[in-house]
Amino acid sequence: MARRYDPGRRQRIVDAAIRVVASKGIAGLSHRSVAAEADVPLGSTTYHFTTLDELLVAALRQAGEGFAKAVGARGAFDDPRADLAGELAGLLGEWLSGDRTGVELEYELYLAALRRPALRPVAAEWCEGLAARLAPRTDPVTARALVALMDGICLQVLLTGVEYDAVYAREMLARVIAGRT
Repeated sequence: MARRYDPGRRQRIVDAAIRVVASKGIAGLSHRSVAAEADVPLGSTTYHFTTLDELLVAALRQAGEGFAKAVGARGAFDDPRADLAGELAGLLGEWLSGDRTGVELEYELYLAALRRPALRPVAAEWCEGLAARLAPRTDPVTARALVALMDGICLQVLLTGVEYDAVYAREMLARVIAGRT
């Protein structure tokens, strides 16, 4: 039997993995559940992704692109006259008020690195990439502190159900930028 040429299959598998994690959590992810969601043979998932960790790495990279694109779209990060704290607080507000399922999914995949060492380099790439984007406006150490603070604020909103407070976020981000706590 001839093999069917399907150049989009790998991407469909990654997309399906993201949908499975979004609906069932990481515990619900298996080659079989992804194959069923992607409507591909089980062998296709194991051909493209030998292990579930490989599949999760691809899913985390793709899921993390959402926030990276939002950061990239904000030209004010490059403008030294722009209020960096205000821009970051605004970005967090937009992101957290958008597709809640997508935000939760990104954090679920990000936090999966706690138990899956294969995901740690991807989680670190996300943090380092954002810090590198912010460093020209501050310095590398402050940029890393801003990333940590934004992570903390997002986690508090996601885990406690409190509403995002842009005024508070801006004030705390401004304090870190100014070098005071």
